[in-house]
Amino acid sequence: MAEFRMNTLLAHPTGNQFFRHLGAALSARGMLGLPATCLNWHPGGWPARWLPAGARAELARRSFAGPWAAGMVTRPWREAARLAAQRLRWQRAVAPETGWCSVDAVYRDFDQWLARQLPRWQREHTLGAVYAYEDGALAQFEAAQALGLRRAYDLPIAHWATGRRLMMEEAERLPAWAATLGGGTQDSAAKRERKDRELALADLVVVPSQFVADSLPASCQGKRVVVAPFGSPASGGGGENSAIQNPHSKIQNGAGAMRPLRVLFAGSMGQRKGLGDLFAAMRLLPRRDVELVVMGAPAAPLEFYRRELPGLIYEPGRPHAQVLALMRTCDVLALPSIVEGRALVMQEAMSQGLPIIITPNTGGADLVDEGRTGFLVPIRRPELIAEKIAWLADHRADCRAMGRLAQLKAEACTWAGYGDTLCAALAC
Repeated sequence: MAEFRMNTLLAHPTGNQFFRHLGAALSARGMLGLPATCLNWHPGGWPARWLPAGARAELARRSFAGPWAAGMVTRPWREAARLAAQRLRWQRAVAPETGWCSVDAVYRDFDQWLARQLPRWQREHTLGAVYAYEDGALAQFEAAQALGLRRAYDLPIAHWATGRRLMMEEAERLPAWAATLGGGTQDSAAKRERKDRELALADLVVVPSQFVADSLPASCQGKRVVVAPFGSPASGGGGENSAIQNPHSKIQNGAGAMRPLRVLFAGSMGQRKGLGDLFAAMRLLPRRDVELVVMGAPAAPLEFYRRELPGLIYEPGRPHAQVLALMRTCDVLALPSIVEGRALVMQEAMSQGLPIIITPNTGGADLVDEGRTGFLVPIRRPELIAEKIAWLADHRADCRAMGRLAQLKAEACTWAGYGDTLCAALAC
């Protein structure tokens, strides 16, 4: 097989943490030709003092530091307009696919701009490869193919055909939750075709889990597919004796009884993540020693969720450090997702000492040592979720021991390993 030349164009419109870790890994190995994103915010600049605190916080997430980002190229204006339109609630401007500064428009504009620059950048940076992400790769890959460059495609979630089929089944199975399923079922035929054209042009397909790899269509047979699991956040120490202890795990109520088992759900509050099934499981548990904490962004009015499960404890989204702190007040993470790529929240919870109850469709089946780090349940089985929660409520010492093992499991998933896997794939 022909080798990649060393220098890679790494491009992501919004610069998520996977992009950041890969950029640093490629740079450390001399393989990063050019990083590219829409916005690279410099917080010390003069406009910052005139912006509301919320806008400054959002822009701070678009700040890139470190040697790897020194030569980053940007395409800021349409993405800046999108952020402003969201804050001002200009819905037509950000309407999916049709809005001038919708997410789709930002991705297409960024992709097309990169494709136009690619011949020049190939000469200036001796590029040998392009690494791009779903929905933002087509024009780059077409230009790269014409220039003889290799094309690496990052697919962060199950292939659209699998996701669409599962979501349409959910809309029929749980119609009350249909409005929470998100935009995947509404993608136009043109957008789906674009995804398939991107995939067809890829030499290398990077996925975060075996679940995503298994979702690839038959047309991908013969392509190189690399599974690169994400890294976990720091857990605060190494080894079982240093595992984070849940500060509430032994708190007793006034009568001397153990306080309720706190089950945590974290993520977008929709049925794609199986929240309807988790609510159904809680309704099967008419006991006072179990409570459900739901943290995330509502996909429907809060009244809907309170009607579905009157006793839920709702926690709004918050900065990452505060998410981890909330996790440490809970006992177990439950994420019965219908379709994911690899939900990072699983490793985040495990890193804070929580065992997990998940489905294979979370992309995290490898994280479960059954009965030791958590439990794996099939999708659409609330009664099995209820069974596992009840067992943990009845076996608190075992639950805490599982949390310590879960933390050790999470520690084995590192961002250094993620970088090593992808750099090795790009080097051959």
